[in-house]
Amino acid sequence: MTEVATLYQFELCPYCHKVKAGLDLKGIAYERVEVNPMKKTELPELPADAPKKVPVLRLGERTVFDSTDILAFLDEVVPDKTPFIPTDDAAAAKSREIEQWVDDELTFAMPTVIYGTWGEAAKAAQITARTSNFGLVQNLAVRAGGSLIMHQVAKRILKKRGKTDAHAWMNENLDRIEAWLGDDDFLTGTAPSLADAAVHGAFTCIAEFPAFASIEKRPKLVAWYQRVADLRANNRPN
Repeated sequence: MTEVATLYQFELCPYCHKVKAGLDLKGIAYERVEVNPMKKTELPELPADAPKKVPVLRLGERTVFDSTDILAFLDEVVPDKTPFIPTDDAAAAKSREIEQWVDDELTFAMPTVIYGTWGEAAKAAQITARTSNFGLVQNLAVRAGGSLIMHQVAKRILKKRGKTDAHAWMNENLDRIEAWLGDDDFLTGTAPSLADAAVHGAFTCIAEFPAFASIEKRPKLVAWYQRVADLRANNRPN
């Protein structure tokens, strides 16, 4: 495919990273538009029923929102390269289950380890300020007070989910991913699928944070992460 897609994103949005993993695995070239998290004026015109949030993808005449719908759209556009849904029924069901679990569970656990301690929250605030499309005043405000807000966000998530130990919760999630992976190269067998795009995107989102060390302690996950990263790099258009 020679047409270049446009991805409207926040750099620290795991759902945006999920879409980027999908684009890379499909070999679709894309440009990123960093959206201001407050004003969101960079977003293209959306249908009336569409939420005003990222990710949003434009490709040709199509504008698609919601990370799951975007990956389904990419599978329609490029069906033969890295099909996201395996032909085996059990593997297809597993792929969809993992992708949904990432959206419902993993992406909520990650902020609690990114922002869990004051030190982690302070680092997160600096990364957020550096990578996000904030104006000068907003940027300074995030650098100065972002750690307090982020730490409170982590505490609220833990309380809502009935958890008390963020790192224990994250390790439970990593245990589950390792169980799904088993001895296979990818999460649903011998080839990457929707599940691999979702999990790899989520992991990539926290690669700069200390929390990523919990993944690096697990050789099986590290080998899988690098395997998918290599595929993404090899499939990515020059």
